[in-house]
This record gives sequence, C-alpha cells and structure tokens, in this order.
Amino acid sequence: MHTTHTMIAVSGILLLGMACQWLAWRVKLPAIIFLLACGMLVGPIGHWLHPDELFGELLFPFVSLAVAVILFEGSITLRFNRIPGVGGVIRNLVTIGVAVTWVVTTVATHWLLDYPWDLSALFGAIMVVTGPTVIAPMLRAVRPRESVAAILHWEGILVDPIGAVLALLVYKFIEVHGVENGFIATAIVMLKVVAIGLGIGVAAGWLFGTVLRKYWIPKYLHNVVTLALVCGVFTASNALQAESGLLTVTVMGIFLANMRLVELEDILEFKESLTLLLVSTLFIVLAARMNLSGFLALGWQALGVFLAVQFIARPVSVQLSILGSKLSMGERHLLAWIAPRGIVAAAISALFALKLEQNTGNDLASSLVPLSFCIILGTILLQSFTAGPIARWLGVAEPEPKGFLIVGATPFGLALAGELQKNGVFVQIADQDWSAVRAAVMRGLQAYWGSPVSEDADINLNLTGIGYLLAITPQSERNALVAHYYRTDFEPDKIFTIRNVQTNNVKSLEKTRFKYAGHYLFPDTVSLENLEELLRQGAKITTTPLTPEFSYEQFQTQADMKRLPFFAIDPNGYTHALGVKPEPTPKAGWKIMAVTAG
Repeated sequence: MHTTHTMIAVSGILLLGMACQWLAWRVKLPAIIFLLACGMLVGPIGHWLHPDELFGELLFPFVSLAVAVILFEGSITLRFNRIPGVGGVIRNLVTIGVAVTWVVTTVATHWLLDYPWDLSALFGAIMVVTGPTVIAPMLRAVRPRESVAAILHWEGILVDPIGAVLALLVYKFIEVHGVENGFIATAIVMLKVVAIGLGIGVAAGWLFGTVLRKYWIPKYLHNVVTLALVCGVFTASNALQAESGLLTVTVMGIFLANMRLVELEDILEFKESLTLLLVSTLFIVLAARMNLSGFLALGWQALGVFLAVQFIARPVSVQLSILGSKLSMGERHLLAWIAPRGIVAAAISALFALKLEQNTGNDLASSLVPLSFCIILGTILLQSFTAGPIARWLGVAEPEPKGFLIVGATPFGLALAGELQKNGVFVQIADQDWSAVRAAVMRGLQAYWGSPVSEDADINLNLTGIGYLLAITPQSERNALVAHYYRTDFEPDKIFTIRNVQTNNVKSLEKTRFKYAGHYLFPDTVSLENLEELLRQGAKITTTPLTPEFSYEQFQTQADMKRLPFFAIDPNGYTHALGVKPEPTPKAGWKIMAVTAG
C-alpha cells in the first residue's frame, strides 16, 4: 500500500474511532455499537479499509499488545480493600462460573451449529470472557449497588486472562490431538502459563512499584515508562510461553494496585485515555476484517447459541457461584443478566481463528470470528438497553446522584446543608475538625471525620447518590486540592467553591494556580468570610418557590444586596448554579435558594 494511502487509512481509523465515541456520548448508547457498525461500513460493505493489507504481519502483534495494555489498565484499579465482602463470589465466578459457561457454550455450539467438539470447545473457551471495556460504561449507566458493581468489575478483569489461557489450552489440545502424550503436553503448557504469568507478573509489579515508590524515575516519565514496561513484560512472557502475557500483565497490575505508598493516579489517567483510543481502533479494525458471507452462513443457529449463552450459561454460572453468599435476590438476578462480551473476545477469536487456519487447515475456523461478533453484539445490545430498567425494577439501582458532598463544616456549609436537606437533597459533610463534624451530626447531617483526600476517604467516604461537590473550607489551597482530587468522580460543571478572599491580587493568583478549583458561586465581591459575617448578623439561607404568579424575573427584581441567590432546584430535584454557565432558566415549579439578610 502506498505510504500516503497508509497514512490516510491510519488517520481515518483514529478519527472514526473518536467520532464514534463522541456520538455514543451524545446519544447515551454503548460506543461499541457505532464502532462495529463503522468498521463493517468501511470494511466488508464499503471495501475502503483492508486491515490485513494495511498492517500486514504487524496486525496481530498490534492487537495482542493493545489487549495487554487494556487489561493492565483495568487491573491497576483492582484494590483488595475495595471488595465489599464479595471476594468469595468473585472467586467462584472466575472458576465455577467459567467452567459452567464453557461447558454450556460448547454443547450449544456443537448441537446447534454442528461444529466438531474440539472447535466448539475452543469457541466456548473464548466466550467465557466478559468485556471490561463494555462493563465499565454499562455500570456507570445502570448504577447498581456497590456489591454488584464490584463483582462485575473484578470479574471482567480477572476472567479475561483466564479465558485466554483456557482458549490456549483447548487450541493446544486440538494441535496435539492424536499425538502420543498429547494430554501431558497440554498439562505442561498450563503449568508453564501459570508459573510464568504469576512469577513474572509479581516480580515486575514489585520491581516497578519499588521504583515508583523511591522516585527513581521522574514524574514526567511515569506514563511512557509504564507503557514500555507493560509491552516489554507482555512480550517477554509470551516469548517464554505463548499466550501467558495477558496473565502476566494482569498480575502485575493487581500487584501494583495493592502496593502501599505507590502513586498511580497519573498513570491511570494516561492509561484510561490510551485504552479509549486502543479500544476504538481495535473494534474498527477487527470489524473491518469480517466477511459478510460468514455472518449469513451462520443462520438462525447463531441466535440459538446467543440465547444459550445469555439465558442458560450466565444464570446457571451465577447461581452456582453465589451459593452461600449474602446477596439479595435482586442482586443475584442482576448479576445473572449482565455479562457483555467485548474487545478481548473479539481479539482472541480472531487470533485463534487465524492460527487454526494456518496450522490445521480447519475450514470452519474462519467462522469463529463472525460467530463471536454475533455474541458480542447480542449481549451488548440486549443488556445495554435492558440492564438499567431491570436494575430499577429489582430495586438494586442506586438513587439518582442528586446529593451534595460539602467539604468544610463551616457555619455557612452547615446552614446550606440544612436548607438542602429541607428541600429533599441528600447531603454528606466532610471535615477534619472533630468539633465541626460533631456540630454537623447534632444537626442531623451525615458527616465524615477525616481528610477527604486520603486513602481512608476512598474506602469509607460514601458517595452513593452524590452528584455535586462543594469545597468551602477556609483555605483556598485545600479547596483547590479537593476539587482536583475528585475531578474524575464529578462532572466539571458540578464542582463548586466559594472565594475565601476579595483582593484582586489574590484572586488573580487563584485563577493562575487553581485551574481545577471548580466554579465559583456568588459574584466576585462575595467571599466565604462575607457570607459567614452575614450569618452572624442574622442572615439565613432561604428557599423561594416559583409559581405562575411569581416568576423568576419577578424574583430578580426583588433581589438586592439583602438577597443573594445562588442555587435553583428544578422539579426533578436537580440543583443548578445561578451565575454559572450554562445559566439555567428557572420556571414555575422551580425553587430558588438565596442568602437573605435578617
């Protein structure tokens, strides 16, 4: 392919991937739907993109490295202290659950598609993996209880290398079938994969964690060194034993995530962005490789396999895995419903289909890819559209995030919290001052005592149902730190603070130093000190309902220095900041909160 054409193709893939991600964000649908549609449009339908010709022999090494980076990014979020008492369920799902899913899928594939047992077993092994890159956005949309979310998140990461290893063992068995001592050879492969994966993974995780903890690498190199190390460790592991690399990088990530005093925030942020790019690219490239005739050749039997995976394999595996657990019936049913397949299943199916074709000449091997994409699309479409309503119907969805986290139990913060609660808004107070926390508790407020930017807060500060952050401690620096720390937990337009000073010099300094400080409430001339002085003089925080007879315009004409409006609550219970763009337009049925002089 001509160099110019190659550059156009690669750039086009990246642009299309980001366009699909943006479209998915706009219409609130899983990005994979648009990515697969786009890949098929530019590939088998439009014949504009030919991945095998474009990448040549680099295609599958690139796919393998990309999957390794994706799994590593997921694994460094797996911290043992965040498992809310469901470790046994997670263990069972990645052992008993994997076995059940493998057997059911294998039998269904053999009976419905008339595949030989060995090829059916390989497809069953591929389908045990769930999609961490699909589960994460689904969990954000569904907002299930913490226990369910933790189980699905951990399962999605841990089961992928297990599925890859299982697929490798089945493939190895197919390869040595009929050869003397074939079973022993397969067992040796399994032992080598586990030993190499655990050994190199733990060693690499400990070594890199020590390097980070002792600051032997400058911070600006953390991201690129991490990427290089993941690729190097993955490649070295695979060189020692094929397909052991995924287990290695997963173990390495989990070990790093659970090391003490190792800062991973910047690395995680970089890896999240890189993963988004890689997932988008992989789905388009792999979808573009498909043959439409392969889809059509599967017929209705492919639908039968999907139904077996969704309605037999998953429910049975979950029910056996949660025996003896304290999960409610609603939580059990939701777990039995959610198990989308994603990019790892697509990549593994493409890889082993190619190996089978090249090494065994199996004519049916090429059908593994379209069959895998049928299951991927089916599980994602069905579960994405139904998981939310099912979770709400079962009563296991968390409430809408309309509540406030107020950091700083100042007199103004306590007064505001009390008024918000009167309007049905949940409020969580956080402060390091025990006397201030006690004052909040005495007012009937839920309060956290400790630093909100600490590991203890990550574990014990409950953000369930909270969608807004208000940082109003007496220190501007601390407010900025809090806003920066929680910038990934809250939408940017839902992080607020109040000025602590009024001099132009300090305000200018704040603007240059605290770019994550959030949106300022109140005009420039109003500071937290002003507001608390008003409270000492008898001012109160009041709520005024708007009616057809009393509009927001009429309220504004009455507002003066004795009334400082700052929040508007709409009929659905969502809070909007007045004076912050995009400015809301309160109507009848809304309520206006203001500081009203006594």
